[in-house]
Amino acid sequence: MGDVSSTTTRSPAPRPSAAPRPRRTTLLDDVRPEVLRSAIDGAPTWVSGVLSALQGALLSLLCLVLPALAAFVATSADPTNDGVPWTRAAHVGASVWLLAHGVPTVVAGVPVTLVPLGVTALALFTAWASARRSGTATRAAHGAGTATYAAATLLVALLVGASGTGLLLAVLGGALVGGAGTGLGLLARPGARPLREVTRPAWRRVPAPLRVGATGAVLATALLVLVAALLTVVWVVGSMTTVADVVRALGLDAVGGGVLAVAQLAFLPDLVLWNLAWAAGPGFAVGAGTTFSPLATVTGPLPAVPMLGALPTPDLAGTPGVLPLLLVVAVGALAGLHVHRRLVVERARDLLLALAGLAVAVVLLVAGLVRASAGAVGPGRLTDVGGDPWAVGGAAAGLVLLGAVLAAAPAEPRVRAWVRGVVAGAVERVRPCRATPAEVLVAASAEGVPGRPGDERPAPPAASDAVDTQAVPVVDEPVAGPAAPGPA
Repeated sequence: MGDVSSTTTRSPAPRPSAAPRPRRTTLLDDVRPEVLRSAIDGAPTWVSGVLSALQGALLSLLCLVLPALAAFVATSADPTNDGVPWTRAAHVGASVWLLAHGVPTVVAGVPVTLVPLGVTALALFTAWASARRSGTATRAAHGAGTATYAAATLLVALLVGASGTGLLLAVLGGALVGGAGTGLGLLARPGARPLREVTRPAWRRVPAPLRVGATGAVLATALLVLVAALLTVVWVVGSMTTVADVVRALGLDAVGGGVLAVAQLAFLPDLVLWNLAWAAGPGFAVGAGTTFSPLATVTGPLPAVPMLGALPTPDLAGTPGVLPLLLVVAVGALAGLHVHRRLVVERARDLLLALAGLAVAVVLLVAGLVRASAGAVGPGRLTDVGGDPWAVGGAAAGLVLLGAVLAAAPAEPRVRAWVRGVVAGAVERVRPCRATPAEVLVAASAEGVPGRPGDERPAPPAASDAVDTQAVPVVDEPVAGPAAPGPA
């Protein structure tokens, strides 16, 4: 039997572990490797912010440029398009994309400043979706994404020939849209902290009544937009005959009708916010000299746009002018109930402070929305389109505050006790001045004064204090003195 040799395999010596990388400042409460992993292995986390911002900006831009190019190709056989290059269609799509970011555009020598809020919502969505899909929830990624989106907007503005104020507005609008969309997308990443926890350090510095009032204002503004959207649906459905007449009068083909439909969808959120201004009371205008409000309607010549056939009119509304105002008051009542449930009242003035914060925040939020939906869409009369931001914001805040007071004040025990004390004190001060003659007689008789009021005759003395006037007999007694002399 031969020798059996066996071989053994020696395992390699373990390598020393690499030193841990320093912890980054993140938006996460619990740091997990799968959340902090960058889109590119080994790359810094801010690279994911750059890539997601570029992706979001490019997606929203292509959503406008590609349909414009398709419409150009579909109508290339039209003799009116002879000599028009395809770059002109791309320029139109890019100009609309910039307009959605607040950069004015010029059409036939006329500036257009009305923002298509539907395209703005599309840009926010693409930025949010890109950041949620491939971003990294770090402050560095958010900052890099915001800067990249602003730089992309500036580049597009330079390509379309913007200058001066347009370039500045491109940077500001890109930073606002890109920062909001990217930030919300990063917060929607799996394992990321919610927005409430991220903003908690700043909120803690604000008094609790103001915090509750601010959240109530956000709720009230969202409900007002919802009410305006419902009104828009009602008026569009009720005006289908007028809208159909306008479409037939235009005589559009399939391509033209598709382009018009997309353009109207881009401005549909603007119509919703116009209806918000209508419900608040001051209303809005579509051209100088026109007014659309629940209390008065002054119409004028309007462009041949089917969407404008659904504007509110007295015949279409068919309701008293005060009814929309009551809807806003009802929204305020819901906000007041929210304040009552969330606020811990230690003093009666805490509720007053919360309601004041609610009113101020509603003014700012509603005025901002109305301002975003106002601008110019053409020459002459069409330079005035939309509502007055501060008038609408003030009216909405006043009606919301009225409803909030009616709902929150009676439900608060401390406020009820304070009101009862104030009313009781006022009654005590006013009551002596309004005493009736019968009450005065009763009070006078209780003091022992007979007769009419003001008679101050003295009362008879009591029996114990009467003077004894009975006669007292007098006895004559001899007076002692010297004896009289006797007879001689």
